[in-house]
Amino acid sequence: MNILVINGPNLNLLGTREPHIYGSQTLADIEHELMGRYPEAHFTFFQSNHEGAIVDAIQSTIGKDFQGVVINGAAFTHYSYAIRDALAMLMIPVVEVHISNIHLREEFRRHSVTAPACVAQLSGFGSNGYSLAVEMLLYHKSSQGKSTV
Repeated sequence: MNILVINGPNLNLLGTREPHIYGSQTLADIEHELMGRYPEAHFTFFQSNHEGAIVDAIQSTIGKDFQGVVINGAAFTHYSYAIRDALAMLMIPVVEVHISNIHLREEFRRHSVTAPACVAQLSGFGSNGYSLAVEMLLYHKSSQGKSTV
């Protein structure tokens, strides 16, 4: 399974950026953990502080052999309709991840404009949210074509 993992602005500073909110793991730590935990998956990791670059990364999956996207849009989550529209174009599942619980933070962080274009939103599980998102994508792949009750 090919999975694109996208991280938005300031997440390149994980480990040093407000560790009381975001923890002490770096983005590289999270990436290595995912690769070790899910050897059956092939990950493409992308991080940018620029909205257009994230839109380009999302669009790069179209017509390619990707089966899912995990996205932590960071601040773009709350106002980027360009990213939301790019996600909505995809024919593959997308899971939105937030390290902190955005619903318990400042009012402006509580609303996600990108979540409606995703199959799920995980918020407040720390860096474990990335693994949970991959689990959801793996489950989604294995349950395709099966009826559920």
